[in-house]
Amino acid sequence: MNQPVTPSMTEQHSAHERCDILIIGAGPAGLAAALAAAPSGAAITIVDDNPQPGGQIWRDGPQVVLPALAQQHRAALARHTNIRLLPGTRVVGLGDPQPGDKAPALLLEDADRGWTQHSHRIVLCTGARELLLPFPGWTLPGVTGAGALQALIKAGLDVRGQRIVIAGTGPLLLAAAATANKAGATVVRVAEQAPWSALAGFAAQLPRWPAKALQALTLLHPQLRASSHVQEVQGTTQVQTVRLRKGQHAEETMACDRVACGFGLVPNTYLGQMLGCALGGPLSGGQGLAVDARMRTSVPSVFAAGEATGFGGSERALVQGAMAGHVAAGQVQQAQALRPQLARWEGFAQALQASFPLNEALKTLAQPGTLVCRCEDVPYAALADRDGWIDAKLHTRCGMGACQGRICGAAAQHLFGWTPAAPRHLLAPTRIGTLAACTPAPTTSAQREPAAPSG
Repeated sequence: MNQPVTPSMTEQHSAHERCDILIIGAGPAGLAAALAAAPSGAAITIVDDNPQPGGQIWRDGPQVVLPALAQQHRAALARHTNIRLLPGTRVVGLGDPQPGDKAPALLLEDADRGWTQHSHRIVLCTGARELLLPFPGWTLPGVTGAGALQALIKAGLDVRGQRIVIAGTGPLLLAAAATANKAGATVVRVAEQAPWSALAGFAAQLPRWPAKALQALTLLHPQLRASSHVQEVQGTTQVQTVRLRKGQHAEETMACDRVACGFGLVPNTYLGQMLGCALGGPLSGGQGLAVDARMRTSVPSVFAAGEATGFGGSERALVQGAMAGHVAAGQVQQAQALRPQLARWEGFAQALQASFPLNEALKTLAQPGTLVCRCEDVPYAALADRDGWIDAKLHTRCGMGACQGRICGAAAQHLFGWTPAAPRHLLAPTRIGTLAACTPAPTTSAQREPAAPSG
């Protein structure tokens, strides 16, 4: 009996190593980009290092009931056969380009292998990460970012009966408090560094976005205090107490089991910068990827959307992602039709940014012995007299650890005004097997000879 012929794993892989549109990031912006481009029939590949799509805001887990909008996007994604989702996959560097590539080739890696992904257009939806500022005790077990606390709880962390202090700035604090309370924790304080006047001014604008106003009412917490920020976390082997500044002069010390701090967001621009994309844009303080009215970056065939370009919530990310997807698929008119929606959510983003600037007092929290670079144990005193990143690296190992400066780089930029150097290939620790498999074969002199023009 004849056996059916099935493609080998190598053939299956190679068939997917080229696509029309490559989307990096499966959060709201990435999903919206894919769904907007899908009706064009383009071959679309989405890459995300998480096991499930949704990004940070729609993160799945054993203690999560996904919102209806997230479920709708997942269901729509599954209906399109021309969309290929690659979860648990990350971009580790630049790949070797091939003839026909219109966009840069990227080196990808998952749990099993590494390969070079070729495409015609790239949409960067790499999101943002939390800004973590150093203060005495911030490296104690039990101290996390506010968003990190949410992620841990969604992943199954048991916080029942624990006393939690949440400090920092912005609406994320109240969202983290709601997540912790729902999981059975007791949030004993939400310390917002902005004054009551700023909070009142922000609340007064929310009726322009009724859904946001309703959400704010549901998130209000009785332990919210304005003009309050963390001074120090104390403990021996874990968090025991936290000292908070209240106003100009008063302080309070509270017993707690966890402290979660969120001082805002930092756009994830490492990949975009490696590709040569320019930074800019008022909604990120000039730190996000600069895009034009069609979500195009300064690099041809590379687009960007979502919080990698600035901060304004999932609604703004969804609209930007849809616009980027439409333009990448050649559907410019559909993208233009979304401009009024984008303008609406850009207004919300502007209100958010104006209401929660960081207090200058936060720059004085670190003491001489406070670690700034946790990976390499570099204290504040070793960096205070340095002139910038290069000088710091010449005299210390700051930024040379496992996170490659992602945490201490943003902190040092806030503390000292240093501008981090643009990242280079490679972006992350990579298996030798990945590099070996993707190394281009030596070319002969005949192969190097340019082809004669046809016709």
